[in-house]
Amino acid sequence: MARQLRFTGTDSKLDGCPALHTDADSGEIIVQGTPVTDPEDLAQLKHFGRDESAVVVPRELLVNWGPKEMERVPELVDRATFRRLFETFEHTAWRLETRRGYASDREDPDFQMFLTTGTTVLDPGEPWLLNIKAQTDVGKCVGRVRVADCPPTTEQLFLLDYARHNASVGEDVRYLWRADADRLALPAEDFWIFDSRLVALLHFDDADNLLNIELITEPAEVVRYSIVRDAAMHLAFSREQFAERVARTD
Repeated sequence: MARQLRFTGTDSKLDGCPALHTDADSGEIIVQGTPVTDPEDLAQLKHFGRDESAVVVPRELLVNWGPKEMERVPELVDRATFRRLFETFEHTAWRLETRRGYASDREDPDFQMFLTTGTTVLDPGEPWLLNIKAQTDVGKCVGRVRVADCPPTTEQLFLLDYARHNASVGEDVRYLWRADADRLALPAEDFWIFDSRLVALLHFDDADNLLNIELITEPAEVVRYSIVRDAAMHLAFSREQFAERVARTD
């Protein structure tokens, strides 16, 4: 049976684009590189088996992208530590949202207003908006892609209306149809990625309650989430475009 390999990471700045892949079942690492074929070079390799192959990979590939842990132990943080990340990041903060709704939104008074009036009202003193404005005012980038159903759920329509307020403080909110997300094989995970070096993975229960927040700094894993971000951004469209498409289907 063929292995089920998952792309782990690469340093595309290096010639040949060497790569690492992980065997999803065994956890073994497959190293991709230029084969060593010179007989004199092969003769210098110790313990080189008859059925083995040797490849050349840059040192940076293993140092920067090779997994550092045999088994990753989740690093869980409290809500206060998580909130501080939005004040201390240096360049970019970006989120992927994949759920059809969030318990915290359904408990928000703004959600009840939306159910009654079909709209939301900007609260200029809302802490999230105040902080994001402070970050974007100094040149930092904050954005997200929301995976949406067709037709969108009530919770997704609520967030679409509220996204006007996010945009007013400089947050770039984009949308991706779930069918496109499935074609891209995006993971059904919610996460924030900060400065392309730290991931905050959000774990939810079946009732859409946030259970815990896991920080990931393993370079190979951060690269995997960065690839997800890039793929989502490639096909996502703006909040305004999404609102127009939703309006046409009503």
